[in-house]
Amino acid sequence: MTRPISVLGIGGSPREGSTTERALRISIEAAEHRGAEVELITSSELDLPLYDPRTSLRAPRARRLVQLIAAADGIIVATPAYHGTVSGLMKNVLDYVEDLRDDGRPYFTGRAVGCLAVGQGWQGAVSALASLRTSTHALRGWPTPLGVAVNTETGVFRGEGQCGDPGVAGQLRTLGGQVVEFAEMSRAWEASRLVGPATAV
Repeated sequence: MTRPISVLGIGGSPREGSTTERALRISIEAAEHRGAEVELITSSELDLPLYDPRTSLRAPRARRLVQLIAAADGIIVATPAYHGTVSGLMKNVLDYVEDLRDDGRPYFTGRAVGCLAVGQGWQGAVSALASLRTSTHALRGWPTPLGVAVNTETGVFRGEGQCGDPGVAGQLRTLGGQVVEFAEMSRAWEASRLVGPATAV
């Protein structure tokens, strides 16, 4: 029996239930609805020691992060926009991917990465999304065709409720679906490559 596609969601801020986390949850739930097994790393789990490439000693949270990335077929990364770019917290999280440099699938190799950024205003959200997609490329990942920028000034998230903008919610769900679709196509391609071309009779 083929194991389900695994999708890892990473992102948010140290504050539980942040708008970034809520946006991420919509995308990860869409991936789960498509049949994926999902994991989520957010809020306090993102609070890792500053990445130090000079040592292999890692905190338990950091080891879990790297292990889940290594095992994932697809990843969704969500960042709040801080001063027009990825937050320092999320940049540190991405730096830990360096620990996969010698892995069989180094960094984000072979994985679809859905990118989303949440900011108070379009300029910060859009520029943070562009930075996140650039980092994904640098880590050898495949950014999904759709990247989502969420502007909280539009009142898309009110209080502790769900997303109040059907258009944004639809984009977030599409993002999660694209990660699963790519992972399924990648798995099918790998399977066909291992089997090899059919032999003519």
